[in-house]
Amino acid sequence: MGHFTTLDYVWAGAFLLLMVGGAFFFYRLARRSESDFFLAGRGLPWWLPAASVFSTHTATDTPMWITGVIYANGLRGLWYTFFSAWTAVGAFVSARIFRRSLAYTQAEWQTQRFGGLGAEMLRGWMAGWQVFMNMFILGWVGIAMGKVGALAFGWPVWVGLVVPTCITAVYTLAAGYWGVVMGDFLQGIVAVFAIVLVSLVGVAAAGGPAEVTGRIMELGEGWRLSAFAFTGLFDGDFPVVWWLTMLVIAVLGGFGMGTSLDWYVEAQRIQSAKSVRDAAYGLWAGGAVTLIRNGFWAAGILAFFSMLPNIADQADYELGWFRLGFELLPAGLVGVFFGAILAIHLSTISSHLNLGALYFTRDLYQRYIKPEAGERELVKVGRWTTLVLLIGSFFYGLMMQEITKWLIFALWLMMAGIWLPNILQVLWWRFNAWGYLAGWMANLGVSWLVVWVLPAFGVYEPLPDHLNFWLLMALGAAVFLPVTLLTKPEKMDRLVRYYAMTRPLGWWGPVHAEAVRRGLIEDHARTADAGPRPLIRRAWTPEQAEAWTREDWIAIVLSPVIFALLMIGVTKLLLLQAGGVLMVIAAVVLSGVVYWVIDPKLRAVSAEYEAQQEAYVKQLEERLRWQDDGEAAHG
Repeated sequence: MGHFTTLDYVWAGAFLLLMVGGAFFFYRLARRSESDFFLAGRGLPWWLPAASVFSTHTATDTPMWITGVIYANGLRGLWYTFFSAWTAVGAFVSARIFRRSLAYTQAEWQTQRFGGLGAEMLRGWMAGWQVFMNMFILGWVGIAMGKVGALAFGWPVWVGLVVPTCITAVYTLAAGYWGVVMGDFLQGIVAVFAIVLVSLVGVAAAGGPAEVTGRIMELGEGWRLSAFAFTGLFDGDFPVVWWLTMLVIAVLGGFGMGTSLDWYVEAQRIQSAKSVRDAAYGLWAGGAVTLIRNGFWAAGILAFFSMLPNIADQADYELGWFRLGFELLPAGLVGVFFGAILAIHLSTISSHLNLGALYFTRDLYQRYIKPEAGERELVKVGRWTTLVLLIGSFFYGLMMQEITKWLIFALWLMMAGIWLPNILQVLWWRFNAWGYLAGWMANLGVSWLVVWVLPAFGVYEPLPDHLNFWLLMALGAAVFLPVTLLTKPEKMDRLVRYYAMTRPLGWWGPVHAEAVRRGLIEDHARTADAGPRPLIRRAWTPEQAEAWTREDWIAIVLSPVIFALLMIGVTKLLLLQAGGVLMVIAAVVLSGVVYWVIDPKLRAVSAEYEAQQEAYVKQLEERLRWQDDGEAAHG
């Protein structure tokens, strides 16, 4: 399908040369330390993690998936993509807490929040699971690139799977996370350009916005132009309860850690930011651009539907956005478009290669195998692990057609069964390691019965996904809540140390009181204003900024609304539908309000924490080897 000229090949080749060659500028930085190889030395300004968040949310299979849900469901299909809105809340809750923990990974965070054997079991399990999951995702994304190569050039699928991934591995092995994040920045620019260009070209090719909407109305498919075309409260393809479930998963999920598979990747971006403020803005901006991207894609895909409305095979219509680019763009721009596809692919591959290596190096090798390993040795282990992940991903990719349905099932369950425990571990002091482990075990066992076994034996008809979610969550809670309450809480010494360092949101009253009694933090009553408190505080002392206040809640509540307005408003604006301009303007104004309200507080929080960060890092590195909680050396 691709019609490449010499100029197109030049553009695509120049892009690859820039990506691979540019990485070697960061080779010397990456080899300095484990922190540099995996976190870019924790020194990045907010816009670099933001670009990386966007780029890693944009994989080769992403346009296929979004094309599929928009072609099948119309504008309301955008809600399938709204799970990314966890970043709206997470930016001001979980990112703030996680960045202050200084944990390299979610697995390492488990041994800060919890203690003893349970915490170590969690860390080992989560590290091994993440090594596997990153290898699997690499295979998943790689096989999608293989299909694109077959579409564009008629290549065998394995060529598109292996060659671009090997090219990515060159700069990832050389420059580590420095190469990943700087590559993401450049790749993000190219990807945004191509997404906007192809979407606009698609709308123009269909005759313009009025012609797109007019044709869809003539087809009797006017409901496709509404984001709220519900089919009933409980019935149909798009019931209200499904939509509410998606909102709950996305918005409340931002209060926890690990409620979305994206969290594990973005946790690395959070820790690479140079301050708590930069971490928050990086996650927020990256998530916002991701949903704006979805709005552009939706406009182009609706234009594609208006031109070719009767494609029945999902495998065919999922390639709709790629067809717009390869079939409609002129010579020269086709190469730019393919360069953008490479950008989308390279950013995701490099992220998961580096992240999988991080979990093995930090959480398995350094924690349990050789805690005394030096910085050079850890970087070397990271590079060898990257290579192993690369080779393993090829096997997963080549098997993907046979195992996809099973692994999609497993991926979905990771969110369903552990969603609530991932929130409780952040918000509730009494939740312990044994409760979290019980949640994992219950999920792995009960989910098979609910989703596969019982329906297969005719006990009941297969349930819709949203009902499965609530049922699995309830059954899991029936296990992990009693286990939590029947086992001992985490030791107060550990909880107080964790609380003083991270200042989590939620039900932490007994721990807060103990931290005040020990003189580790100030009592909120002592830091209160002498006179009436201003409605919106603009000047903060460090002690005042540590408390969770109405300013935080304004940012938390408004941010998901902003994200929804941007996502839907951009599509309506491009199709010249009523309300599009107003929605985008409202989103911009509300974004300004959030910044005006929260920025002074984030600056105060960051300044206070940065003054203590060096001491916290030293404590963290002194607690690399696992010892029993009763030993003085254990943190």
